[in-house]
Amino acid sequence: MGSSSCSRAAAAAGEEEMSSSTAATTDGAASRLGVAGALGMSVTSSVAIVICNKYLISTLGFFFATTLTSWHLMVTFCTLYVAQRLRFFEAKPIDARTVVSFGLLNGISIGLLNLCLGFNSVGFYQMTKLAIIPFTMLLETIFLSKKFSRSIKASLMVLLLGVGIASVTDLQLNLLGSIIAVLTIAATCVSQILTNQIQRRLKVSSTQLLYQSSPYQSAVLLVTGPFVDRLLTNRDVFAFSYTMQVVAFIVLSCSIAVCVNFSTFLVIGTTSPVTYQVLGHLKTCLILSFGYVLLRDPFTFRNVAGILVAIFGMGLYSFFSVSESRKKAEGPSPPLPLSSSQMGEKDAEPLLGGAAAKSSPWNEAKGVQSFDEVPRTAKTAFTRP
Repeated sequence: MGSSSCSRAAAAAGEEEMSSSTAATTDGAASRLGVAGALGMSVTSSVAIVICNKYLISTLGFFFATTLTSWHLMVTFCTLYVAQRLRFFEAKPIDARTVVSFGLLNGISIGLLNLCLGFNSVGFYQMTKLAIIPFTMLLETIFLSKKFSRSIKASLMVLLLGVGIASVTDLQLNLLGSIIAVLTIAATCVSQILTNQIQRRLKVSSTQLLYQSSPYQSAVLLVTGPFVDRLLTNRDVFAFSYTMQVVAFIVLSCSIAVCVNFSTFLVIGTTSPVTYQVLGHLKTCLILSFGYVLLRDPFTFRNVAGILVAIFGMGLYSFFSVSESRKKAEGPSPPLPLSSSQMGEKDAEPLLGGAAAKSSPWNEAKGVQSFDEVPRTAKTAFTRP
């Protein structure tokens, strides 16, 4: 009688282990699918917003990039507010000091990106963007004790080399532009690292963090945007002639920006700031390719060779990242479960206690509340023609 009860207990334990492993496999597949969806949304929406904004700048003469970005963030907040009221996600309060500091830093980062493009040549601006990856890795290594393998470093070097060959042309330097570039790199690296760390440490979803921080980011750019745009373009955003066509494309740009903001926060929260920067360079290559193929922009063998080298580097980075993630996930082999012959009646009794403990109100009270992971802030989506 005792051996049969032990056999039933062992069989139940085996079934529970199999169901938990199946659930873990399902959760892992769903997580990978979610990350792939976020990456796809980020690439698609970013390319779309660049095309839309390029038409606004080149054809319609709307050169006010910083002010438009503030409208992007304001529309994003309004959209999230409506979604929260309709209970698509649950708003989670975050420490006010953290949210305000993060929102202001992100808004300053966006403004500096626009200033960097305005006070430097396009080639030097591209070099500034390329420098964000190594500086992000340096900061994560120093302050977060994060380690990057030689394979990851080598693949990123290939990627940066390809993007540099494809996009960097002139490298005209000036003192003010160089200072702004250094500040841009520092602000962008810190804001993207904070986006990842806040989501992980405070256990908030990308939607919740974006909802809490977007008003402060928008406020920074709403106040400073007209002054920055006037400094860069010598034009007044309030004196611009807003035709129906201009208003329509502004509305379209703001609508696409909501997707850009969602996917940006989600990609950084579920992957890493370095992966997000790699994705950004993929967007650069796609935008260049789009211009060459569909818009008949002039290109040379150097541009094509650089894009191919960059794509090869991205492939290497993806391969090594997935390989290392699988090794970490596998880890050491778990101990084998006891067989029925090894379990005596004395050993079988705690199973009841374990089941009771699982269903106790104390453990339910200690459970971590889960939040939705609905698909990080649209950095400037402008590319000069």
